[in-house]
This record gives sequence, structure tokens and C-alpha cells, in this order.
Amino acid sequence: MIIDTHVHLDDERYSEDFEEMLERASEAGVEAFIIPGAHPSTLPRAVELSEQHPNVYFAVGVHPYDLEGMEGLDFEHYASHPKCVAIGECGMDYFRLEGSEEEKEAEKKRQENAFRSQIRLAKKVNKPLIVHIRDASHDSKIILLSEGAGEVGGVLHCYNADDELLSLAKENFYFGIGGVVTFQNAKKLVNVLPRIPREKLLIETDGPYLTPHPHRGTRNEPSYTALVAEKMSQILELPLGEIETLTTENARRLFGGLALY
Repeated sequence: MIIDTHVHLDDERYSEDFEEMLERASEAGVEAFIIPGAHPSTLPRAVELSEQHPNVYFAVGVHPYDLEGMEGLDFEHYASHPKCVAIGECGMDYFRLEGSEEEKEAEKKRQENAFRSQIRLAKKVNKPLIVHIRDASHDSKIILLSEGAGEVGGVLHCYNADDELLSLAKENFYFGIGGVVTFQNAKKLVNVLPRIPREKLLIETDGPYLTPHPHRGTRNEPSYTALVAEKMSQILELPLGEIETLTTENARRLFGGLALY
């Protein structure tokens, strides 16, 4: 069995064939799903789906690209919901920084403040983090360590194969592996994967994004986690069933609320 630890089921691209998509996922061995928080406007839909489906869970958080929606969001209200298993996705993303150096630094500070506040919330409500890091490994690591984020731990969603972040495994952080590992140009991730402690590996899709080979160019969906598991099995030279078992056990250990239903 597989747990898709990061899939945006609240995305409108799933609306037309949602039930059929869940059936395909079940046939592929996917037993549970976690919807990360991204833009606050999608949270009500995430909650609704979690209440309609026993194996769907959600997280509350604000993506660094969506910080304009953070003001007024009642984090603790959502965090108290029995199907809320994490805080995030939150983090740092420098990929789209624009403007003058002063404007770029201001945006970095804005993201840092939002990241720190969500880490503090995670510690307050005792829930793990779902962390988004892109082109900001060093600063993100400093923030996580300085805030004592290891107290609640979390997952580095769509782990970017950065060596600097590997040490966070010692700080109770896990590493989300998705469709990127199947890409022909993912040599760095393929090389780093065996160095990640096996007890810290998770499987995710990030659907509808980052569709694995051979379906690139189409909408990603949870059933494709089977392709990720197969690739991990090849790289790590472990039986497919062992990959499925260890990643599922890892997900249940990190997101303790999965045992509620």
C-alpha cells in the first residue's frame, strides 16, 4: 500500500472525474491522501473532501507564492480539525524573485516571516511541517534550525537533492520523493536517494503537477505514485513491496493523525 503524502486534490483540475480518479488510485494501491495547504481560498474544499472521504486528510498552511492570502486566516481553527495532520506547505522559494536587489531582499524577508510564524504554529499545535524549498536551501535550513523545528519534524516536500538539507534527517525531517525521480535529467536526485535514511523516505505526487515518466505533459494523479515506487525500488535495489511498506510506515509515523480513521 502507498500513502500519497502531498497531492492537491482540492485543485479544480480534479473536479470532473474525482471519484474515478480515487478508484484508479485504489486499484494502484494508494490507501490515503494528504492535501497540503497552499492558497487559503482552497482550504474549505480540502476540509470538505477530508470530511467526505475517510482516507483523505489535509494540512493548513500558505505557500510562499500565496502570502497575500495569509492575513485573516484562522490557522488554529483549521489545525484543530481532526483530519488536519500537518502545517504547510510553507517555506522559502527564491525561483521567481524579481525587481531590484532591495525588492528581492524585501520579498525574502516577507517569506521568512511567514515561514517562521508557521513553524511556531506547528510547535504550538504539535503537528509536523510540510516544507516547500526552492532555490533557498541554505536560508531555509537556518530558519528551521533556529526555530527548533525538529521538535515537531516534518517533510521536505519534493526534496531537491541538495546535500545541505540531508543533515535535517537528524532533526526529525523526512524527504518527499515524487515524479521528478523518474525524469531523465534527475541524475542528482537518483544519486542522492541511496544516502537518505530509509526510515525518512516518503512518496508523493504533488499532483496535478510534476507528472512522472511516461505520462509527462498530462495531469498528475495519485495512481502514478506506483511509478515513483517502482523507480525507487530500482534505484535502491529493494523489492517493490518493501518500498511500499517502509514509506507507508514512515508516513504513519510522521503524520500521526492518519491513525484516527
